[in-house]
Amino acid sequence: MKDQVPAEWRDKVIHVRLLVGNQALMGSDAPPERYERPQGTYVSISLESFDEGKRIFSELSSNGKVIMPFDKTFWSPGFGMAVDRFGIPWMVNCEPGKA
Repeated sequence: MKDQVPAEWRDKVIHVRLLVGNQALMGSDAPPERYERPQGTYVSISLESFDEGKRIFSELSSNGKVIMPFDKTFWSPGFGMAVDRFGIPWMVNCEPGKA
């Protein structure tokens, strides 16, 4: 679509679709006049295995910031919080009894 957007938008994401199991996360970059830093919310993802949760947490926190390291908690076999390199806050959780 690079020929259909202004030159300053050629390095932006117009549309992204990420499949996680049978769920889809969709997004795009916001135009500068609409951009607001994410605040007060987290994107949360729940997984069935500790290993998959740890792998995804590692990828999301790479070049970002770990808020709470991925580890066992009293409610989950694996949970962690991070802000990815794009500034998006994430919670990665493993469902109890499935890990």
